[in-house]
Amino acid sequence: MTLAPGAPRSLAQITFALVGFLFLLEITSGILQGYYIPLISDLVQHLGITDADFNWFEAAQLLLSALAVPILAKLGDMFGHKKMLLVSTALTAAASWWLAFSGDFTTFLIAWALQGFYAVWLPLEVALIFDKGRRSRTGVSQTRRAAGLLVVALELGAILGALGSGALFGIFEGNVTLTLMIPAIIVSLAFFAILFGVPESEPSPNRSLDFVGFVLLSIALLVTTSSLTFLRLNGPGTWWVWALMAVGLLAFLPFGRWVLGRDDPAIDLRMVAQKNMWPVQVTAGLFGISVLGAQIPLSTFAGTDPDVVGYGLGLSSGMRSIVIGIYLISLIVGAVLFAVFSKRLSPRLALIVATSLVAVGYFALIPFHDTLLQVLVCICIAGLGSGALVAALPAAAAAAAPRGQTGVATGLTNTTKTVGGAFASATFGLVLATGVVAGAGTAASLSGYFTAWAICGGTAVVATVLLFFVPKLAFADTEEAEAVDAAVGPSA
Repeated sequence: MTLAPGAPRSLAQITFALVGFLFLLEITSGILQGYYIPLISDLVQHLGITDADFNWFEAAQLLLSALAVPILAKLGDMFGHKKMLLVSTALTAAASWWLAFSGDFTTFLIAWALQGFYAVWLPLEVALIFDKGRRSRTGVSQTRRAAGLLVVALELGAILGALGSGALFGIFEGNVTLTLMIPAIIVSLAFFAILFGVPESEPSPNRSLDFVGFVLLSIALLVTTSSLTFLRLNGPGTWWVWALMAVGLLAFLPFGRWVLGRDDPAIDLRMVAQKNMWPVQVTAGLFGISVLGAQIPLSTFAGTDPDVVGYGLGLSSGMRSIVIGIYLISLIVGAVLFAVFSKRLSPRLALIVATSLVAVGYFALIPFHDTLLQVLVCICIAGLGSGALVAALPAAAAAAAPRGQTGVATGLTNTTKTVGGAFASATFGLVLATGVVAGAGTAASLSGYFTAWAICGGTAVVATVLLFFVPKLAFADTEEAEAVDAAVGPSA
């Protein structure tokens, strides 16, 4: 096999040189996602707000990431994925520094939201790796394995962030500014690692941004995700929340009509409708319900005192952190197994196995939740599948995308996952508040937990079924497809 002129001598060299620096960036992403969680109570006190007010930070960051990822991903296809990695890293670094010196609710909210630009890192990284491996006949499988390694870095960073922030807060004697300067320094260093260590991808010439299309998409996403946030905060009895949600959903209609009439639209809906693409995007949205929505119910269930309400694990905050840490480790194992076995299993089968594990894990929590061991086994089963899916979905989208739309396809998996997470945040907040036991303080009802776990398991089952509609050779290397064709002969 001969590579194109100017191509590196081997894809292994591309992977080593490229993934090494991207590995550092994903560790940084994980640190950002894990660093602030143990500090929430201290940040609430520092800002002089209530625990409930902190929900606005999460909602604002999810909203910004849902809006920014599609635009930055498209710009990556147009001008180069490395350039957009640098832009998003610089914005994240600036927001992290602003966060460190913010002393009131408004400035902290804005800085926290702007920090959400890191959400585009993984989609851009996968697109960049796929672009570099495109010249090789095994580029798709190399991208899958590289994506698995990036997820390992992400979860390692989350563990390091969660463990390190509490320790540093003690070392700095409760100084919030000094503690928050650490992630800002790390993100700033990551910018230079990308600048000097990552090669640029090949941009697609003669492309346009479709400003109107992105404005229409942003309006639809803004109104829809905002309605889900208000649903969680105001409850289902507020009529205007449902009206806002209806307006948001209807806003996708003019967006769809606009992009279908464009040669180079913001989101190519014809590409999304392809039989090897739409199940992946729908799976990403369904997966967001469990991977982004299930950790808070898990944490509150683990902290509920069984001596008071008859269910829960009654764990201290320290033990709950260990449980979350074990769950994150299971994600790492799932990503590693995905990277190791993705070449031996067909990519479609790997996705089906992963979604099935998520379904089994969450459904098993309904009958098996009485002891810590039972809960750990269940969430680790779900974690194995979740770790594989975090890596597999953007890689599958990259493999299914036509040339010049890799960034858009991988970014769309993140956007749909974010919308799924917003849906889960609103829905789980409602179901956990239903039927609260009298005299149990803030403890949620057991039926609410059952409903949340059933939703996570049920959406995973739906994703599993949808993936059977994907062609058997989808996301496969050229060599893999040719081998199967030679074995079975020409199709009838």
